[in-house]
Amino acid sequence: MSEQNMKKQSRTDWVKIKAMKDKDIDVSETPELDDDFFAEATLWPGNKKQITLRLDPDVLEFFKTKGKGYQSSINAALRRYMEAQQRH
Repeated sequence: MSEQNMKKQSRTDWVKIKAMKDKDIDVSETPELDDDFFAEATLWPGNKKQITLRLDPDVLEFFKTKGKGYQSSINAALRRYMEAQQRH
């Protein structure tokens, strides 16, 4: 990510990061990913699609009152509903 794409200036030394080799990265505190991890993992569905969706005003207001990220909250609620329906 370039600095001009960020809202706040990064204090990360990106030149140093880009110059690092895999062997230079400390992974000593990274846990091994075993079968249990992958059994609980969620396959990410891919990039989101932009659509137009009509919602009741009170439903939209409810989510907007929760603050920034209300669209992601609506998506999460719809995902939980979808997954519940798939289990039945």
